[in-house]
Amino acid sequence: MLDHYIDRQTPMANTLSNPIITTRGLRKSYDRKTEILKGIDITIRQGERVALIGSNGCGKSTLLRCLIGLHEVTAGEVTALGETFTGLPAGAQKARLRRQTGFVFQKHCLVRRRSVLSNVIHGMMSEPGRWRAFSQMTAPEPWRHAALEALSWVNLTDKAAARADALSGGQQQRVSIARALVRRPALLIADEPAASLDPVSGNDVMALFARLCADHGITLLFTSHDMAHARSFADRIVALRAGRVLFDKPAATTTDADLDEVFRVEPR
Repeated sequence: MLDHYIDRQTPMANTLSNPIITTRGLRKSYDRKTEILKGIDITIRQGERVALIGSNGCGKSTLLRCLIGLHEVTAGEVTALGETFTGLPAGAQKARLRRQTGFVFQKHCLVRRRSVLSNVIHGMMSEPGRWRAFSQMTAPEPWRHAALEALSWVNLTDKAAARADALSGGQQQRVSIARALVRRPALLIADEPAASLDPVSGNDVMALFARLCADHGITLLFTSHDMAHARSFADRIVALRAGRVLFDKPAATTTDADLDEVFRVEPR
């Protein structure tokens, strides 16, 4: 019953047609006085690589979490991977959505004393029988097979038996990428994935993202403060400023003046 983790094929990235994420008038407030997102309208299509940029506090991370149901929206509509939800409590609909989405964050969030293979298998914890994803020893064979294949994608098969804390920072981030990809998600979301890495490792990780998404038809949405990464590894750049979309345009046509406006400091 677990064969689909091995055999599932993902649509190719050159079919940029079906919307993966659409928002209409998305708003998010944490209290009556603080509105973080102020009416966000965006569409991200299958196979696209989209960079979300903006200053600290502009709402980037909040938007990511609203898109996949980790935060409930205050108003507006989110449609992601065919699921539409607006202010719904966490439940089966959002659980299905999360099973089709991979996450990579700035901090690797690995279990440091467990093996690399066990850490990748942890990516199966949103599946039925999640307790079996606790370790490579309890995981079903198809899950171990899928985890080894994901490690091969990030060139770390030879480290499968190593403890996670024996790896470099760049290698640990590649393990977190493999963990995000082990379920063959349709959508990969990465929140500042290169921010904790040195420049060389950061470029390597972003290049890996771009290659894997192209090879496997995965839609990529990532946040970054590195404008070179946004321009080099994204098809489109969506810029937020003070909770609103400042611009949404192809990365190739984004100018230095555009970026200056994103990070312009308002006079006091």
